[in-house]
Amino acid sequence: MTTSPRTPFRVGLIGYGLAGSAFHAPLIATTPGLQLDAVVTANPDRRAQLRQEHPGARAVDTPAQLLAEADTLDLVVIASPNRTHVPLGRAALAAGLATVVDKPLAATADEALALCELAEQSGTLLSVFQNRRWDGDFLTVRRLVEEGALGRVHRFESRFERFRPKPKAGWRELADPAEVGGTLYDLGSHLVDQAITLFGPVDTVYAEVDTRRDGAVVDDDAFLALTHAGGVRSHLWTSAIAPLGGPRLRLLGDRAGYTKSGMDPQEADLRAGRRPGDGIPWGADLPSLFGTLGTDGDSAPVPTDPGDYPAYYAGIAASLATGTPPPVDPRDAVATLAVLEAARASDATRSVVRLG
Repeated sequence: MTTSPRTPFRVGLIGYGLAGSAFHAPLIATTPGLQLDAVVTANPDRRAQLRQEHPGARAVDTPAQLLAEADTLDLVVIASPNRTHVPLGRAALAAGLATVVDKPLAATADEALALCELAEQSGTLLSVFQNRRWDGDFLTVRRLVEEGALGRVHRFESRFERFRPKPKAGWRELADPAEVGGTLYDLGSHLVDQAITLFGPVDTVYAEVDTRRDGAVVDDDAFLALTHAGGVRSHLWTSAIAPLGGPRLRLLGDRAGYTKSGMDPQEADLRAGRRPGDGIPWGADLPSLFGTLGTDGDSAPVPTDPGDYPAYYAGIAASLATGTPPPVDPRDAVATLAVLEAARASDATRSVVRLG
């Protein structure tokens, strides 16, 4: 893996829409050892926003212009529309630049694997921004599982549900498969990644994927049932049409269960312009939203571990400095995409699909 003697490491960010402006830019800018140097956006309004939010970063017109200056950068972050992830990732790696790609890494597992192999052949860092591994609720669940607090887990239930009954304008609502739109690949990428991170490889997939909203042309409601090689079953829901949401997380073990409602606060804080280090307790959950651990008649609230999105880019900085593995192995994205592809096939055939 390539490293650079330069610190802080200079970062070029491709894209300054929601992902680039609300997630990547503020996290990069507040990570010790990283410097947001250049941002690709030709939109005048977004350029004005960039000048206000990150006056030390320069605006660049196109990805090609940014990559032509590869010798001035140490890392490229791709936060542009999904259809651009593979070609821009390939171009960044070919330029010899360490590369972070927002999820999903690609439209297919084969495309994602090809990117991984390109990075491995050149010894260049490649990672995927799976930030929800650092949601406070997920960190709490991971700790409880590792501590054995639930005993042997047999079912994991996880939901990302919203209520957006009218389709919005934008590429995420376009029917062309190359756009990789729809909720299955958007929030489903997080759900499957979390399930695999907790319980390992998936043997079988059953899925129901629907398009429910009037005028919608991409999926907006999905259920996935995964059977992991270790025997755990994961039941995952993602929806844009849920006026009332179910529990965010529920785990059932042979000793205890855990249930948790409410969303991690970090996304809302970042969207509102709050930043790590602003003086607020970052990633702190409300006590009213603490999860419950135990059995019926014998349960107690469990304080939620603080969410920690900054840990992702701290891990990237460490990888650049020392050559240690990145915080998210890009091959994990290959496994996630294989499950999502199996979910599409399962829905189309109304059958259980076996992987491998």
